[in-house]
Amino acid sequence: MSDRKYWVGFNIVPQIGAAKVRALIDHFGDLERAWHAGAAELAQAGLDRRAIDNLIDKRNTLDLDAEMAKIEQHGITFLTWEDADYPPLLQQVYNPPPVIYVRGQLCPQDQWAVAVVGTRKATLYGKQVAEQLSADLAANGITVVSGLARGIDAVAHRAALDAGGRTLAVLGCGLDLVYPAENRQLAHDIVKQGALISEYPLGTPADARNFPPRNRIISGLSLGVLVVEAGVQSGALITVEFAIEQGRDVFAVPGNILSKSSEGCNRLIHDGAKMVLGVQDVLEELNLSMVTQQAEARAILPDNETEARLLKLISNLPMHMDELCRQTKLPIHEVSSTLAMMELKGMVRQVGGMNYVLAREERVSYRID
Repeated sequence: MSDRKYWVGFNIVPQIGAAKVRALIDHFGDLERAWHAGAAELAQAGLDRRAIDNLIDKRNTLDLDAEMAKIEQHGITFLTWEDADYPPLLQQVYNPPPVIYVRGQLCPQDQWAVAVVGTRKATLYGKQVAEQLSADLAANGITVVSGLARGIDAVAHRAALDAGGRTLAVLGCGLDLVYPAENRQLAHDIVKQGALISEYPLGTPADARNFPPRNRIISGLSLGVLVVEAGVQSGALITVEFAIEQGRDVFAVPGNILSKSSEGCNRLIHDGAKMVLGVQDVLEELNLSMVTQQAEARAILPDNETEARLLKLISNLPMHMDELCRQTKLPIHEVSSTLAMMELKGMVRQVGGMNYVLAREERVSYRID
């Protein structure tokens, strides 16, 4: 794609986020034209004075070809909204980052992912639980997503790696840096069995302001967020807030009611989060008990037009096979065999009496008081 470097350019310009990028694409058709546009036309596209000034300043000083070369030299790739490999779960959230930088490799199996997060000041109990649950998730073919922070995050990543599984780490700095520095070796190992991910351009230092936004990516990459140990002021609860906004499931591990380290988790459970006593609580709630088999089935059995037609009709409300045949005007043997394959792939499930629903139901969110 000829304009890929312009995605990188706009990602570097301050005050131009996802909403403005969408507006620019809608107005100009592509980002290359937007990059070279005059101030008046940029204003017509919806940019305010500050954003326009920032853009003019950056395009006068930034060498986009040099920036692309630097990305390549660091062994980093990047994905935009227009790339087929952009993570589908993240693509679904409100205003996903227009560009994500990746060091390592994203795989189709990463669509089966659960975020494991918690306090940086983890207790022995928190570390033990994070290690056990993350290892069990990895052993069941689930990708563990976290933020490479001290404490629960680091334990979760390491446990997933040691179990031979995949893990994704979302950073609050550029991927040419590692924060905290003590996790450099862990980051190196993650690249071999997963990926480091960031929306921040190379050279961006770790800053407190960067971490809340990166938490929306952690939850956005995941089917659900599991909070292992967290106090009431823990940053992990910011990830929970994003998860609720994104319609993702929230899980929490109970702890000692006298421990400040577990106060946040216990409050989440009190307010409606799913209590987790073992990995099966997560797998069953997210319908992830057969991920390995589903991944193999999807790899072997290609999607087809019949599947696409059925998926347009099947929702969270049960629909009978006869009704699917009537609406698609397809013979019952074709609908029946296709539904059987879709069940094997984990796309739909039968809820009795030849009625079908989507495999992953949408659940009612709860609010944290």
